[in-house]
Amino acid sequence: MSPTTETLTAERILEATEEVLRRHGPAKATVVDVARALGVSHGSVYRHFRTKAALREAVTQRWLDRTAAALAGFVTEERDPEARLRDWLRGLFDAKRHKACDDPELFATFSVLTGENSGVVDQHIAELTAQLAEIVRDGVARGAFTAGSDPAVTARAIFQATGRFHDPAYAGEWRRPGVEEEFAAVVDLLMRGLRAADGGA
Repeated sequence: MSPTTETLTAERILEATEEVLRRHGPAKATVVDVARALGVSHGSVYRHFRTKAALREAVTQRWLDRTAAALAGFVTEERDPEARLRDWLRGLFDAKRHKACDDPELFATFSVLTGENSGVVDQHIAELTAQLAEIVRDGVARGAFTAGSDPAVTARAIFQATGRFHDPAYAGEWRRPGVEEEFAAVVDLLMRGLRAADGGA
């Protein structure tokens, strides 16, 4: 049964948009294509998203939010901060690598969309570094991490230092032999730098 305007939701539109983008690519995908996939008029889509740019921005936000949501659980866990930080960094690397390797067409499409929506990307990075900062702050409070720097500054440094393992610009390297060992070496180095003087070597 075709959806009606009454049952049409923003989420359904975004799901359809993602599929249309996968099929046609960002250069050729149109709002008319999305409406056709949903069995509605393009005017119905525009009632939820006023412009094509707004629709593309929203689908980009949705794509990035999945990663942030998947990592959020590590922030609130009641366990060793170093283990949580390691798991957070591993989770980010795995999430980005799965997107790039499991669905390369969609990943390429979203790489274009993130380039168009730098504000959305900036918000995403801010959210991720805020998660990191919270783990660092907890580690300092528990005496596991050194208190030598502002947690927000430390979080940004960690994010930048591990960029090769989550920045889409490096996606071509994520299947290369040895990347796992390189990731582990970078994380180990960061942890040694974060540990409090009495937190062990």
